[in-house]
Amino acid sequence: MKGAVTIRTRESLEIDQHFTQYPVMEVIMVKTRMRWVFVGLALVILSSCGYNSLQRSEEAVFKAWGDVDSQLQRRSDLIPNLVATVKGYAAHEKETLEAVVEARAKATQVTIKVEDLSDEEAMAKLQAAQGELSSALGRLLAVAEAYPDLKASQNFLDLQNQLEGTENRISVARQRYNETVESFNGSIRSFPYSLTNSLLLHLKRKEYFEADKAAREAPKVQF
Repeated sequence: MKGAVTIRTRESLEIDQHFTQYPVMEVIMVKTRMRWVFVGLALVILSSCGYNSLQRSEEAVFKAWGDVDSQLQRRSDLIPNLVATVKGYAAHEKETLEAVVEARAKATQVTIKVEDLSDEEAMAKLQAAQGELSSALGRLLAVAEAYPDLKASQNFLDLQNQLEGTENRISVARQRYNETVESFNGSIRSFPYSLTNSLLLHLKRKEYFEADKAAREAPKVQF
């Protein structure tokens, strides 16, 4: 009948409301599931693309540099006693002694933090300073050849042995550092790690720590 008003019971309204809720709930559940699926896929993709591996590789570089820095500091700490011992027997070797002291002072002023391992200029300055120190030490130890009493001094012999061991440890630490740098630099340039790095991490290549050309040989401390 035209114009008639349809009267719905309370029960029919509840039934309609009950059925209309189902699609909404299903949509919410599907969206929730999809969200977790995407999160899981993202984690898998990041893992397989080297997100964590690259960061561990960089940490390995930092640790290796810490070992190098520790041995360089150890050598620096030995020098004052070595200079004082030599001076006690060869005080007139003033030029050689002063050269060592000055080279040590310069080397202690040139340091590198892990954040600067990508700085080519900073690494070059460090290598030059350490190379100058190695050369000065070599000349100082060569001077000792002319002083039998100095060579027979127990204090000098002890310092000589400590310096020899430290030079060997520096060499080993340098080699290990350069190996970790080579591995790290290769990783950030290799696909798919290179893509992960360029999009997410932005890690920079690290500089190698090479012995100065003028001081390729460690100071000779055996007599």
